[in-house]
Amino acid sequence: MTRILVTGASGFVGRALVTELANVGHSVRAAMRQPADVFPRSVEVIAVSDLTRPVEWRTLLRDVGTVVHLAGIAHAGPDIAEQAYDRVNRLATAELANAAKTSGIGHLVFMSSIRAQSGPASSSVLSETDAPHPTDAYGRSKLAAEEAVRAAGVPFTILRPVLIYGEGVKGNFARLMELAHKPWPLPLGLCRNRRSLLARRNLIDAIHLALASPAAKGETYVVADPSPLTLAEIVAALRAGEGRSAGLLPVPPPFIALGAAALGRTDEWQRLHGKMVVDPAKLLSAGWKPTLDTRAGLVALARANASSVAN
Repeated sequence: MTRILVTGASGFVGRALVTELANVGHSVRAAMRQPADVFPRSVEVIAVSDLTRPVEWRTLLRDVGTVVHLAGIAHAGPDIAEQAYDRVNRLATAELANAAKTSGIGHLVFMSSIRAQSGPASSSVLSETDAPHPTDAYGRSKLAAEEAVRAAGVPFTILRPVLIYGEGVKGNFARLMELAHKPWPLPLGLCRNRRSLLARRNLIDAIHLALASPAAKGETYVVADPSPLTLAEIVAALRAGEGRSAGLLPVPPPFIALGAAALGRTDEWQRLHGKMVVDPAKLLSAGWKPTLDTRAGLVALARANASSVAN
């Protein structure tokens, strides 16, 4: 069994993936900026600089057969310069892909994003056949990184996940959980915009498939739980996990938009209320069997979060 290099090993997806790969018997090299004793003893942990500076990838790739590249700047907002996204997400990926080709790596699994394909909302259901139209620096850097991976000539699989949820999640989904946790009713009962989400568990299942299936090489897959939910359903599921009723008031969304504008939170409201439905039919046809249903996954997540807070 060949060794697998996982970059971004200390991140939200990486930490869970490395632990699981090691537990099922894979030889794993975990690359992370600040090494810590968080993995099974069989995992080889190695320090790397942040990707704003060149990395000596050839050293990291020694005795490695497969790479899962998770490291990068997440979609962190307008305060990050486009050059930083380009350096970390595009150029570092290009350097890794070229080094992987030179080193004879058999497979590079690259974690891209649905934002390489679309803005934060889409009026139509998205699939891999849609032409990519990223709308911000993050999305453009991810799309450019995909192009660099393809150009390098290394065998690859590209995954484009939607918004990911799971224990320890940060960013946009953590803010949505904070909103759902509020003790008062929320004016979201008429928010019927559907959004695709992705359980971290299901994303790891997709990575396992990519690693195991020769047919996945050379392919790009969008990754989303099969059943999208409305914003109202998402909040109701999170509140159900806390043992609460939905508590959603039937306020017309245009009125909420006016209130958000008055509070200077138009961008936040547009992200919440926009439609974003992604069809993972191609990945399902390839053999992906997602473990978690979205509604059940959200209920379990909120229940676990409430239990950890209580303890």
